Amino acid sequence: MTDAETVAYRYIELWNETAADRRRSILASNWTNDATYVDPLMSGEGHAGIDALIAGVQQRFPEFHFTLIGQPNGYGDHVRFSWGLGPKGADKGADSPIKGTDFATVQNGKIRSVTGFLDQVPQGA
Repeated sequence: MTDAETVAYRYIELWNETAADRRRSILASNWTNDATYVDPLMSGEGHAGIDALIAGVQQRFPEFHFTLIGQPNGYGDHVRFSWGLGPKGADKGADSPIKGTDFATVQNGKIRSVTGFLDQVPQGA
């Protein structure tokens, strides 16, 4: 059984890491080599592809960071969690203008795939 909370916290840590070398290290430690990420706006394959899309989001929203909203849950190798993207210091997504829910599949303790859904996106974001 996968520890949903650990997977979700490591995922959020990755998206908030702005140092490229540290971000790549987190990817190598917590994602399979052939990992995939897809949501309605972007997708990435492998560590390089996922790293590039995270860097792009950080460039577009330099003063924002991700927080978990609610409690991650899951069963077997599947994890579901919600997040907020907003100004640094926003508490648990309450002030986050962008919100989503992601579903991860985990293999041998590492994220293999993520499918993301955008629950709230302001116009022009």
